[in-house]
Amino acid sequence: MTSSPSERFDVVILGGGPAGHACAVEASACGRSVAVIEASELGGTCLNRGCIPTKLFLGATDCVHELAAQAKMRVASGSIAIDLPALQDRKAKMLAGNRQAIEKDLSARGITLLRGRGTVVAPGMVDVVTAEGTVRVEYGDLVVATGSRPTAFPGMTPDGDRVLDSDGILDLSDVPQSMVIVGGGVIGLELGRFFARLGTSITVVEALDRLAPWEDPEVSKTIAQLCKREKWTIHTGKRVASLVSDGGRARLVLESGDEILAEVALVATGRGPVTEGLGLENAGCRLDRRGFVTVDERLRAADHVWAVGDVNGKAMLAHAASHQGAYVARCISGCDTGNYTPGPMPWCIYGAPETMRVGEMPAELEARGLHPRVSRAMLAANPIAQAHASVQGFVKIAWVDGRVHGVTAVGHGVAHLITQATIMVRDGWTAEDARRIIWAHPTLDEALRHALTADTTDA
Repeated sequence: MTSSPSERFDVVILGGGPAGHACAVEASACGRSVAVIEASELGGTCLNRGCIPTKLFLGATDCVHELAAQAKMRVASGSIAIDLPALQDRKAKMLAGNRQAIEKDLSARGITLLRGRGTVVAPGMVDVVTAEGTVRVEYGDLVVATGSRPTAFPGMTPDGDRVLDSDGILDLSDVPQSMVIVGGGVIGLELGRFFARLGTSITVVEALDRLAPWEDPEVSKTIAQLCKREKWTIHTGKRVASLVSDGGRARLVLESGDEILAEVALVATGRGPVTEGLGLENAGCRLDRRGFVTVDERLRAADHVWAVGDVNGKAMLAHAASHQGAYVARCISGCDTGNYTPGPMPWCIYGAPETMRVGEMPAELEARGLHPRVSRAMLAANPIAQAHASVQGFVKIAWVDGRVHGVTAVGHGVAHLITQATIMVRDGWTAEDARRIIWAHPTLDEALRHALTADTTDA
């Protein structure tokens, strides 16, 4: 659907990613007239440059990891050749199909899609620069859902040659022999895992003292052990002085003066909000020093202006963005009058090993003056992990006063436990709750049951 100049909508949404799409669908279901303004591609970072393509790459190469694990058990042998150009073709087709599905969904719900860059020119008014010219759109409520983009520290700006960000690395059609990754977080770990499966030699440089530094220390330790077992070179507690393309390779220099050379470098040091040039100040919005939109307890950025998803910096996760978008649509429609309360936030890292985390970990609970206890189940005792010859890892429960306050895990397939764990944290399960249900056998889920019913120890 297209718009003629000077149209008015109850709700205008800047951005067609997970937050914008969920908000549009919910607002339309509540009877509001809705327009979505998208300057680039529907689906946002998640669909086009994040969650979906990275999981496609990991899923397509999981057979490499499975074969290697079984070969160590001396029950299989051989090799698997991954055709990266063919995988890139599959990615392009799949993403295009998903974008088309989103557009059809918007159209079927009577939601107007304006393709162009929107700029707020005054309260209640947005100008959209489209291929056909500028369209002025008036709104009753504006929802800012413009997402985020990769960021880099000074001295290591991606140049599109040998120094790439997470967007550029996803488009490689040739497998590099070596890669240095700056940043040992989720982006660096998942993309490192993918390229390692293709045969790339991986080096990771992390400024903090451990990989995945936001995770429970035991989880970080297990990740590092498994990466080193697969011949990754890990530098933690090291800062980068410079990173440039030099003579057909990436040249990284640490503050210590040590030098690392690789065929390509991936800068995976975080993401920042897309807020520049949107004219949000014209609607009364304020940005913090990093450029994120400041919001109140109901995700309001100003009178009749809301900010959802990555752009507000609260939780830079696609599922958090969708949840926020739907909530704001209900607020606008008068169906929800309470403050935004997302509940326990689930978090996963994919690949091998996988991780999952929800709720508070022991260190966080201790920082609040509480006295947590912990219980564990080792995956070495789980029949599904045994079957896949991937028994490293564990499930760990954090308890306060006999109730579950946090769950984390690392190892084979543990991301599949995340929704179950989220419910346990939300409802404050006890060990008796675990005993009241029948757990299917053999399943990975049983590791959760064994962790819930194991003896607890001091954290």
